[in-house]
Amino acid sequence: MSRIYNFSAGPAALPEEVLQQAQEEMLDWHGSGMSVMEMSHRGKEFMSIAEQAEADLRELMAIPDNYKVLFLQGGASSQFAMVPLNLRKNGIFNYVNTGSWSKKAISEAKRFGEVAIAGTSSEGKFDVPSQEKLELNGNADYLHYTPNETIQGIEFPYVPNAGDVPLVADFSSSILSHPVDVYRFGIIYAGAQKNIGPAGLTLAIVRDDLITELGSDVPTMFSYKTHADNDSMYNTPPTYAWYLSGLVFQWLKKIGGLPAMAKINERKSEALYTAIDDSDFYSNPVDPGCRSWMNIPFILADAELDGTFLAEASEAGLKTLKGHRSVGGMRASIYNAMPEEGVQALIDFMADFEKRHG
Repeated sequence: MSRIYNFSAGPAALPEEVLQQAQEEMLDWHGSGMSVMEMSHRGKEFMSIAEQAEADLRELMAIPDNYKVLFLQGGASSQFAMVPLNLRKNGIFNYVNTGSWSKKAISEAKRFGEVAIAGTSSEGKFDVPSQEKLELNGNADYLHYTPNETIQGIEFPYVPNAGDVPLVADFSSSILSHPVDVYRFGIIYAGAQKNIGPAGLTLAIVRDDLITELGSDVPTMFSYKTHADNDSMYNTPPTYAWYLSGLVFQWLKKIGGLPAMAKINERKSEALYTAIDDSDFYSNPVDPGCRSWMNIPFILADAELDGTFLAEASEAGLKTLKGHRSVGGMRASIYNAMPEEGVQALIDFMADFEKRHG
């Protein structure tokens, strides 16, 4: 069997070590005689898996005791609705609009109140507004932003100051890539399928004071209190995704936690950006001050060569590099599980392709 280098934006690659452990435990988890997929979510075996996963995540992210960690379903897209439903008081919500996922969150929030745009990327540019340029509506219930935009390849170089209201962030594509001061946030949420585990699981880290009783017009499953009161098991959770995510947390701890992961991610991104910037054949459209560590779009000087590049890259074992149609060109998603060897293989291929086609 030959493993490829998978640069998909999501579902993304998982650490090979994690997949191997899951393979070894597939039919018989720790002498239980059954697969994790077959376990009752309320049985002692799975309860031990769930509790260990939460403990490891709390340790990795230094999550304070006054925050609940919820293992949910519905993806980040459900969180686009759950956030305004759970935090609305005045019915006004501040949002920063920096790309495709910000826009989706804004569109959903408009169903439940008035959205005040606190800041946007510059017209026609790939950047983020500075803190000084943010205009916060003083009556808003919270400030929401997307720290990393997968499609545009934009990452905030700072954590916005939300003032006296909770700061809410969609960390789907950058969670666990570097340390984060959880104290700065009211809610952190993230779909799992990029840096946490397989698709189907969603994390929500919610400060206790934001978990309240909601009106009867809010569906039971869209209340954070429902899940907090039931340890994320009001209904059957995505048990196997939860288990695999726990293995990822253990893998991260083994390599030195988030500070060590951050150093690896910085090396990977710097190497690829340097290769792009040192070339006249490739270019990156993002303002250098807010380039993503996780998602790196790049454009060929001759777009007619895009198909050839993708075909030859695929033959070389470098897969899913096609850029989003709104940006064009290529996109290399280099999440935590992408090894440095994979990034170097891409850099070497790019250099060879330029020699032959430049």
